Amino acid sequence: MIASFHLARYPAHAAPREMVRSLTQRLSFGRVRGLRFARVLGTGVGSSTGWGADLRRWAVFAAWDSESALDRFLAASSVARHWERADEVWSVRLEPLGAHGAWAGRPLGREWMAAAMAAPVKVDVAPGPVAVLTRAAVRPRHWARFHRAAARLDPQLDGQPGLLARIGVGELPVGRLATMSFWTSGADLDTFVRAQATHRDIVRRTAAEGWYSEELFARFRPYGSWGSWDGVDPLVGQ
Repeated sequence: MIASFHLARYPAHAAPREMVRSLTQRLSFGRVRGLRFARVLGTGVGSSTGWGADLRRWAVFAAWDSESALDRFLAASSVARHWERADEVWSVRLEPLGAHGAWAGRPLGREWMAAAMAAPVKVDVAPGPVAVLTRAAVRPRHWARFHRAAARLDPQLDGQPGLLARIGVGELPVGRLATMSFWTSGADLDTFVRAQATHRDIVRRTAAEGWYSEELFARFRPYGSWGSWDGVDPLVGQ
């Protein structure tokens, strides 16, 4: 079983249409054979995880029974065909390496993450780049604290050794937020997690103060990327 991440950027004049479509598109996923889990996600401005949204750019994270299920979706679904209207599309396949937590009360589709959930998240399960999904349902009373913390961390992430690309995504503009990031290796990611003081402080505070009602951390091996993200494929050459 695999996952996939898709990022599409549309012309400015199409932003209102795409905002409405983000709501109706969720219904389309209910009819896709071989799909275990899917979320249509808004995106932050640039790589920011703070306030603000880019209404031209939308993302999809999905979990699949098999490679063939994803191939069928890409070949025949109305969702994938609609991406042809975008100015730019980037997609990547993701092999699960490890995870903890849940999304909407389940570990990314029950059996799909069973093996990964049973194993600890490892630094270098396999050589090459890694992708990290972090997702949180922030309790309303902690929204302001969460966003202040994110604003402190954002500028420190830019230029971080080993960081290939990152994006803030979410099911709602506030409260149900996630990030997807891509790193040259698990070791580079682990160095950031252990050595970055602001990040360590945020992790400590979220646990001590109970910021989240639900959270998820999942690590993947990205492969088979195609298209472009801000003009490039961040995984080319990795």
